[in-house]
Amino acid sequence: MAKEELLKDYRKRFGENLKKIREEKIKTLSAVDSLTRFDASNYNKYETGEGNPTLETIARIATGLGVHPKDLLNFDFELKFDDLHK
Repeated sequence: MAKEELLKDYRKRFGENLKKIREEKIKTLSAVDSLTRFDASNYNKYETGEGNPTLETIARIATGLGVHPKDLLNFDFELKFDDLHK
């Protein structure tokens, strides 16, 4: 798999996990604004895998959702060193 495809898949899986956690904590995207300080349209980019969040963004989202940042990155994904260095 090419590097770009691999990273796109990683963002998609991150987004699926983020959405699952958000739905457990907050039922609607409209409530995201007040808790995470992201407007719903920007936040939605992360849930759909279109956005590429920085570590600061991950920390801000985690704090808003009341979870540890590592929980947002806790999803199945097989990644080998060589996959990103081809």
